[in-house]
Amino acid sequence: MSKCAAIQMASGPSVSSNLTEAGRLIGEAVNAGAKLVVLPENFALMGEHELDKLKVKEQDGTGPIQDFLAETALKHGIWVIGGTIPIAGDQENKVRASSLVYNDKGERAGRYDKMHLFDVAVPDTEEVYRESNSIEQGDSLVVIDTPFGKLGLSVCYDLRFPEFYRKLVALGAEILLVPSAFTAQTGAAHWETLLRARAIENLSYVIAPNQGGFHINGRKTYGHSMIIDPWGLVLDCYKTGAGFVCADIDHERLARVRSSFPVLHHRRFD
Repeated sequence: MSKCAAIQMASGPSVSSNLTEAGRLIGEAVNAGAKLVVLPENFALMGEHELDKLKVKEQDGTGPIQDFLAETALKHGIWVIGGTIPIAGDQENKVRASSLVYNDKGERAGRYDKMHLFDVAVPDTEEVYRESNSIEQGDSLVVIDTPFGKLGLSVCYDLRFPEFYRKLVALGAEILLVPSAFTAQTGAAHWETLLRARAIENLSYVIAPNQGGFHINGRKTYGHSMIIDPWGLVLDCYKTGAGFVCADIDHERLARVRSSFPVLHHRRFD
């Protein structure tokens, strides 16, 4: 077995303050035995304005946020997934929302750029989001081989596209990562249902760290970070505020469930 953790934050507009908080929570998760730690989307910055991320964007491979992730992984001897950070893209006025993976030596082991952008008006509210105004869309699926199993990377709004996860599983994914900043309204309606569905239909573990609380920009996020097993059982959930959830990835259980209940081999359509 391997113990993993999902960190929940209520990030604000100060990168340094957010990194300090992330470091504290990661330390607590490590003390609980976690060897794989996943941070939420926008863990380093929830700006007051959508374009604030352009002010702190980093070039790929260098910058204080990336340094923090590498140094934290090395310090604790753990694998760290940095939910998303703003990485410079092809367009000067946009960034990539990049989820970065660091191994226990502090080396980067992978990068996934968010593919589905949250351009929506939330029903029955005045909330309107247009991520495409400041984010370039990613175009590549990413599955990474690790000591914990094969990780399939995704971010937040990706969760609403089941075909995306089926492709990750076709590439070998066993553990699906869903760092998020789900709104309070959409989270209450759909968060757990979608996460459990992705776990069940793909017979995969799901690690889903979420932003959870009130933010200086007036936004409220849903929290309820959770870890779910391949049968859809919620192993741990943290409802609101800063904290973390921790659970074991049972490799034998994963193999047993997939073998005895071979849904993935019964598919009629690719």
